Amino acid sequence: MIPAPFDYEVAESVEHAISLLGGRDDTKVLAGGHSLLPLLRLRLARPSLLVDVGRLRELSHVRDAGDSIAIGALTRHHDVATAPLLQEHCPIVAYAARLIGDPQVRHRGTIGGSLAHGDPASDLPAVVLALDAEIDIAGAGGVRTVPAAEFFRGVFETAVGPAELVTEVRVPKQSGDHVWSYLKFRRRAQDWATVGVAAVARRSNGGVEEAAISLVSMGATPLRAGASEAAWSAGDDPGAAAAEGTDPPSDTNGSADYRRHLVQVLVRRAVEEAEAR
Repeated sequence: MIPAPFDYEVAESVEHAISLLGGRDDTKVLAGGHSLLPLLRLRLARPSLLVDVGRLRELSHVRDAGDSIAIGALTRHHDVATAPLLQEHCPIVAYAARLIGDPQVRHRGTIGGSLAHGDPASDLPAVVLALDAEIDIAGAGGVRTVPAAEFFRGVFETAVGPAELVTEVRVPKQSGDHVWSYLKFRRRAQDWATVGVAAVARRSNGGVEEAAISLVSMGATPLRAGASEAAWSAGDDPGAAAAEGTDPPSDTNGSADYRRHLVQVLVRRAVEEAEAR
């Protein structure tokens, strides 16, 4: 289909982008376009104005920020996957980025766009949730920082306001005693995850501490599996309660009951893989 008519502006700075977004109702940010363009073609999104932020080079970076790695919102998935700093200090982020879509998607899609889009079937939202990452959002009043646990609010709904822009994501550095895994089940290589699991923990005296497990496609947002985290830390079966508190969808990829069973299997496998590192 052909998109509905819209105006188009190229942002020259973050401040310019925010001014454009606040200048009229029903505006949308265009970054890589991986999420937005299909919605436009299907007319599921009908913005009056597209604000293109793709040329804001200051928002494309991966840099050392002390205890964390800072990733600019316009950093392409390919650049996240191949960044030496992430491969060394937070490899689960680089690994998950390598699994997104196909090479064309990874060279166009951005981490900020993926997070702001708020698709519960996306990979990186669950990963940043498991890591307790922080997300910077710029608006007319300045920049505010939102923890990942408060960022995702519903299907395609996040903490980003209509005249705001995600500018940076900060993920904590993982030390040598950290273990991790990211697994997802999908019917074809380029499909969204039917179910995905991000697992992170720190080795301690033969067991683990600070266990974190996040789930993909098990609710309206990426979810933390609190019961599974407690079981992993206690040395019990983390998969048994993996579906507790979830509300998975039923669609062409699988029923809700199928997903509840699958998440138990994947949580067990993710924990086993993490502990084997």
